[in-house]
Amino acid sequence: PRGPPSHSLLRLPLLQLLLLVVQAVGRGLGRASPAGGPLEDVVIERYHIPRACPREVQMGDFVRYHYNGTFEDGKKFDSSYDRNTLVAIVVGVGRLITGMDRGLMGMCVNERRRLIVPPHLGYGSIGLAGLIPPDATLYFDVVLLDVWNKEDTVQVSTLLRPPHCPRMVQDGDFVRYHYNGTLLDGTSFDTSYSRGGTYDTYVGSGWLIKGMDQGLLGMCPGERRKIIIPPFLAYGEKGYGEGTVIPPQASLVFHVLLIDVHNPKDTVQLETLELPSGCVRRAGAGDFMRYHYNGSLMDGTLFDSSYSRNHTYNTYIGQGYIIPGMDQGLQGACMGERRRITIPPHLAYGENGTGDKIPGSAVLIFNVHVIDFHNPADVVEIRTLSRPSETCNETTKLGDFVRYHYNCSLLDGTQLFTSHDYGAPQEATLGANKVIEGLDTGLQGMCVGERRQLIVPPAPARGVPGSAVLLFEVELVSREDGLPTGYLFVWHEDPPANLFEDMDLNKDGEVPPEEFSTFIKAQVSEGKGRLMPGQDPEKTIGDMFQNQDRNQDGKITVDELKLKSDEDEERVHEEL
Repeated sequence: PRGPPSHSLLRLPLLQLLLLVVQAVGRGLGRASPAGGPLEDVVIERYHIPRACPREVQMGDFVRYHYNGTFEDGKKFDSSYDRNTLVAIVVGVGRLITGMDRGLMGMCVNERRRLIVPPHLGYGSIGLAGLIPPDATLYFDVVLLDVWNKEDTVQVSTLLRPPHCPRMVQDGDFVRYHYNGTLLDGTSFDTSYSRGGTYDTYVGSGWLIKGMDQGLLGMCPGERRKIIIPPFLAYGEKGYGEGTVIPPQASLVFHVLLIDVHNPKDTVQLETLELPSGCVRRAGAGDFMRYHYNGSLMDGTLFDSSYSRNHTYNTYIGQGYIIPGMDQGLQGACMGERRRITIPPHLAYGENGTGDKIPGSAVLIFNVHVIDFHNPADVVEIRTLSRPSETCNETTKLGDFVRYHYNCSLLDGTQLFTSHDYGAPQEATLGANKVIEGLDTGLQGMCVGERRQLIVPPAPARGVPGSAVLLFEVELVSREDGLPTGYLFVWHEDPPANLFEDMDLNKDGEVPPEEFSTFIKAQVSEGKGRLMPGQDPEKTIGDMFQNQDRNQDGKITVDELKLKSDEDEERVHEEL
């Protein structure tokens, strides 16, 4: 009988050729009798061996394969390709001719073999009526496409496991994942990537084939797995789909990337990443908060960031202005705290998602940095840092003229303003609406030399972010009694009885600006009266003269000169 064609052997690499010889000798295959008589056993030519062979066919395995069957002269007597139907059968249990049973042993998926089956291992001296003549040697070209055993289980290989695993898949969880599905020989039958969206389903609830239910358990978001499922845990004897999408008795291979996982019973998960020391207050419902955030899906895909807009997100919390999960997750936070908030879909955007970046049923992860928060009912928080050692008999009050140094910053430490940049203290009259209300309040009741820390609720101010809580460190440099509203000068005692005569220095019946200024300055220097503090004395005296010069002729007469207290009393009588 003729052996394998010589040209086929010559095309094999030397190492592979040697391997075939060793295999044939070692297994006693392909040996002719010493006299050149009939073959004693099946001759096996392994003319294509795949690089990877996770398992070889053994007795009792279920296999699926294609073949062409010919006689020695090349005439075809049978072919699975012509029927477009794979052979699916158990090997080694007498369901095949003995030569085929033996020839399939040790075969790998995607391996190609040429088998020469002698008559006594084929159809013998009887043959097969109308198809196989008696004493025929049979030649088979076989490619193995699948192999499994009823004892097989789901095979799981982890290809990539993320360093951080917040939770693993359990029965009853809802998962979103991508996959590529192939048969054991690599033939693709389905992929989620072509549909532009993940496959979303419950695990362990009968929505998936049993093998996938098992293969997904224990997965972390971002993990990649290879899951091999035997047919009886997949689509079994019927297969799936029209034609041969998934043939009967097919093993399935899934390459899976888990995007996220949650359970309908999940609540918001909080993880403190950084907690500042000295947290004396925590955010509660009704507070107005400013915070930065990075928002990502569970697989790490960023969908939004306040940093990209260079602006904090500002909102009330606990009042329904933001998604319920964020409303819950921000409560209890401290100013300056960094925390991770994981929000299940039913507390975020639900089954529909939102926009083109947050898909349906997506778990959201926010890394949040709380900048500050306040409540509309908040008052100025005052903390005394130091007080002068000497006794303090007088403290600042409304109307006082004060000089003070200050540093102003946001609660995250960002400095906004400081009086030290100007080389001189800031000046203000308390209660005169010259500074923001919170600072005005915080400067009251201070001793000269005292240092305070003030936390001031938001107030409109140039150069300050909207709704920002401000931190002031102030030091009172000096304090002077102020003047009542509308006064530029007050007497420390009763004014002179003959005020105009004392003011008219040359006794000509008129008081020009020079005489008026000389008189007022003399009263101040002698301690009999004082001008409005914090103003240029010359300007203040000039304003006083203009007020008394009723007809604006550049001089004051006795009829024009009136004390402000007398004018106020006359005005009251006129109104009455």
